[in-house]
Amino acid sequence: MSATPLLQAHGLARYYGGHRAIEGLTLEVHAGEVLGLLGPNGAGKSTTLSIVSGNLAPSAGQVTINGIDLLERPRQAKRYIGYLPENPPLYDDLTVDEYLRYCARLHGIGRAGLADALDRAKARTGLDEAGRALIGTLSKGFRQRVGIAQALIHQPPLIILDEPTVGLDPLQIREIRELIAELRTSHAVILSTHILAEVQAVCDRVHIVHRGHTVFADTLANLAAHGRSTGLLAAFASAPETRALAAIDGVDGVHALGANRFRLAHDADVDPAEAVAAAACAGGWGLRELRPEHQSLEQVFMQAVYAETREDIPA
Repeated sequence: MSATPLLQAHGLARYYGGHRAIEGLTLEVHAGEVLGLLGPNGAGKSTTLSIVSGNLAPSAGQVTINGIDLLERPRQAKRYIGYLPENPPLYDDLTVDEYLRYCARLHGIGRAGLADALDRAKARTGLDEAGRALIGTLSKGFRQRVGIAQALIHQPPLIILDEPTVGLDPLQIREIRELIAELRTSHAVILSTHILAEVQAVCDRVHIVHRGHTVFADTLANLAAHGRSTGLLAAFASAPETRALAAIDGVDGVHALGANRFRLAHDADVDPAEAVAAAACAGGWGLRELRPEHQSLEQVFMQAVYAETREDIPA
C-alpha cells in the first residue's frame, strides 16, 4: 500500500440554506485498498461522494486526487476518478457496446485505443457476451455491471461506488462483491453503503458517518477489536440456580437463555471464566460450554452512530 494517499479530503462541508448535509469530514484512501463509507440512510454518504468525485462543490474543505487539487484543476483531477452514482447514468436505447464507446470518448480515449478499452472493461465486469444487448433489456445486476464498466473503462486509479448492490438479489450481490474485491488489485476503491455485511466482505478500512459528520474511522480489524467481550456464555448438564451463578466473583448479572444456558455479564476489565469453571466443578453442574460473547459489528456500528444522541441501542 502506498504511503501517500491517492485521495485526501479535509474539512469537507456542504450546506443547503440552513441545512447541514455534511460538516468537518476528513477521509483518505490509498492505492490497493477498499474504503467502506458506512452510515444509515441520510447520513451524508452520497453528498460526500458527489464532492470527492467532483460532481458537487463543497461549501468548505479541500480535495486532492493523486496530489491534484480537485477544485483548482478539476479536469486534470477527474482523469484519475471512475464514478458509479447510486442511480447509474445509463441509456436504455443504447447497446452495451454503444454506451461504453460513448463513455470512453468522454474520458478522452482515442479511436486507436477504443476497442481495447471496451474489451478490457467488459472482460473485468463479465459483460463479454452482452455487448450487443440493449441496456433497457438487461437485469438489475447486469445494469450495475455496465455502470461499473463505465467507471473503469479509462483505467482510473480511484473507483468510487455509491450503493452498488442496492436492489440486487443475493447471487447478484455476491457477484458484485467479488468484482469489487478484484478491483483492489489495480485500483483504490471507495464503497458507500449502509449494509455492514458489505463492509465486512470487501473493505480494508471503514469510515462511519452519521448526521453529516464522522463518528468512527479506522481499519476493519480495529473496528472488530472494539467488539470486546463483556459477557460469558455458559451451559451446564445440570443447571444451577441463578443466585448461585450471580454469587460467583466477577459476575455482575445472570440472564437465563433456556436449555441450561446462561449469559453471564461482567465488567470489561474482569474475566470470571476461571471462577465459573471452579464453581461448576465444585457444584457438580457439568460444565458443557464456557466462552466469551463478543459484540457483533452491527452492535458496534449502532453504538458509534447513536452514542452522540444517547438514544437506546437495540440489543
